[in-house]
Amino acid sequence: MKAAIIAAGTGERLHAAGLAGPKPLVPVAGRPLIDYALAAVGAAGLHQVACIVNEQSRGIEEHCATRWPELRFHFIRRTTPSSMESLFALRPLLEGERFVLLTVDAVFAPAVLSRFLSAAGGHPDAQAVLAVTEFVDDEKPLWVRLGSDGRITALGAAAAGSGQVTAGFYVFDPAVFTEVAAARAGGFTALRQLLGHLVTCGYRMYGVPVGKTVDVDRPEDIATAAAFVASGFSA
Repeated sequence: MKAAIIAAGTGERLHAAGLAGPKPLVPVAGRPLIDYALAAVGAAGLHQVACIVNEQSRGIEEHCATRWPELRFHFIRRTTPSSMESLFALRPLLEGERFVLLTVDAVFAPAVLSRFLSAAGGHPDAQAVLAVTEFVDDEKPLWVRLGSDGRITALGAAAAGSGQVTAGFYVFDPAVFTEVAAARAGGFTALRQLLGHLVTCGYRMYGVPVGKTVDVDRPEDIATAAAFVASGFSA
């Protein structure tokens, strides 16, 4: 299985607060943000990483090659309007088998990804498996409602109040790429819209609870994530 990382965001809100450099290299508890995703990838025994970064970013490829020599990276440098288009840009590197997609924003314990992948393997019929968490600290959380068998029955507003939201990493079957044309024709501007479309179209999608993850998007999220790391990922 390959890992894919979306690291093409500009981090505008972090920069507005005075933080410099590309978002994937913003330090959280003394480590660049992207290192949390890569530590999880390594701990899960994965070796191939497809990563998209934006055209303005500098230093990400060099950092990854130096800090993580055991991983084999393939970078795409492209500025995209959304996480959905970043995923679509990675398509040529991901077709042929299931892959795990991570967003560079998520901070979680390294062992979490391995457990998530094991649980995802328990749904061999799934075309998508989403990590979900009960920790909600986001102004626009993507709510998820699960059936008794773990299958996703609703996303977004239709799942509001479920107590669970997406955690920022996913397992996908390449079959989801058949919806690229429909997503663009529908004017989708975010990955969450694509996910909602997949649910509506009847794709077999499941949710797996993974415990606390912290989404780093706002300046105050850095302190929250740093405290979480300092606690040993147990808070």
